[in-house]
Amino acid sequence: MIREASARIRCRGDRFVSATHASTLEITRHDELTLNGDCIIGIDATCGARDLPENVRSLLCNDDASIQTILSCEGMKVEINARGSSAFTLDHPTDMVWRRSGYVCGRTVAIYSDTTARNIPRNFIEALRKGCTMTVDFRVMVRD
Repeated sequence: MIREASARIRCRGDRFVSATHASTLEITRHDELTLNGDCIIGIDATCGARDLPENVRSLLCNDDASIQTILSCEGMKVEINARGSSAFTLDHPTDMVWRRSGYVCGRTVAIYSDTTARNIPRNFIEALRKGCTMTVDFRVMVRD
């Protein structure tokens, strides 16, 4: 049996999206970005880690969870595959971070991600720099 839950988050790009970070990518509820945020690809998000629906949260906090995230912007799509963890706290009020490593903190929503900010195609990043709206479709699956 496969248990599954999903959430849709909306955010937008910003002129300062650089997406050069090699080990993470992030979206945030904050409504502005500085040049220091090299992992942040979306701002003004509709939720942070602690606001994810309870059915999504419960599946994410499982070492066997598979996470598929689809980023969509101006007709382009980027697929991200990652894992969940029983160590997740999902308690950060503004941020959601996908990590290439297994590091966990309150902002972490995915570990062992196959995509980081630096790996996102540059035409997608250019659209974000123009401020396009981005949809983040977040799906968690656990096989029992």
